[in-house]
Amino acid sequence: MNQRPIILGIVGDSAAGKTTLTRGIAQVLGEENVTVICTDDYHRYDRKQRAEMGISALHPDCNYLDIIQQHLSLLRAGQPILKPIYNHSTGMFDPPEYIKPAQYVIVEGLLGYSTRGMRDSYDAKVYLAPPEDLRANWKITRDTRKRGYNVDEVLEQLRKREPDSDAFIRPQRQWADVVVTFYPSETEAKDDLLLNVRLVLRPTIPHPDFSLLLDEPGSHLGSAVRLGLDRDMGKPVDVLEIDGHATDEQVHELERMMCNEVEELSQFCSLNGNTGIGKVIGTTGETLQSYPLAITQLLITYHVIKEANINQKV
Repeated sequence: MNQRPIILGIVGDSAAGKTTLTRGIAQVLGEENVTVICTDDYHRYDRKQRAEMGISALHPDCNYLDIIQQHLSLLRAGQPILKPIYNHSTGMFDPPEYIKPAQYVIVEGLLGYSTRGMRDSYDAKVYLAPPEDLRANWKITRDTRKRGYNVDEVLEQLRKREPDSDAFIRPQRQWADVVVTFYPSETEAKDDLLLNVRLVLRPTIPHPDFSLLLDEPGSHLGSAVRLGLDRDMGKPVDVLEIDGHATDEQVHELERMMCNEVEELSQFCSLNGNTGIGKVIGTTGETLQSYPLAITQLLITYHVIKEANINQKV
């Protein structure tokens, strides 16, 4: 390996959309070029033990944070790890897996920014912050379909976990370079395809200059994409708002701008060649296309490639 792996962090509460976001980014970069690590695998206790102890998977004491930090350091150095595996279907642990890092490593999970050592291991950090009612709906849909729970069990789990969410998950938002919030329109019926997205772009890493594209004569983006200034946690930030009605033409326009700015991105980010980008599973299980999600995945991929270029020049 000529250069060390580039590590992207994606953190958020349970069912915040981490896996959906990760899947599209890996699709853009090429799945053969990406190693995905889920920090859920580092739970200290299985599901039965957690129930007996009265501790949630969101609590730091329920996770081997020291091993996550150690493994992040090894991955950043290009070294292999022996990663534990937590089986969400059984609630137990499977045999560990020997993993060599690919060119890009995506680390997604609940507590990925909990320690200074972890935070220092990432090249770019993303935090997912959907409204709580939307996240609850996503969690009910996922856990009843894929993890064998009924609706009442999921609602009770959300209630019990809320103190830990507030104490340990949401505070990690402060460490992110990009905060992603998908949210429904106030004037339309709820539809996962028509979710708007608000991207808080903190000046901790270099972002694309969207103002050049939005002000360009003949641009088609103005009706769906808006760039503004705001304050986040008391500090000035850029905010990119993408309307749920964004079209494939508008996505391609943003795509061309990012590809022109980072030449190496052009080999990755053609939507025509990446059928997995912007894909979500609908309420009845069908696969649907979300253009705001596609734009978000492209923007984060831009950061990954940009950081790879910076690392190559160091």
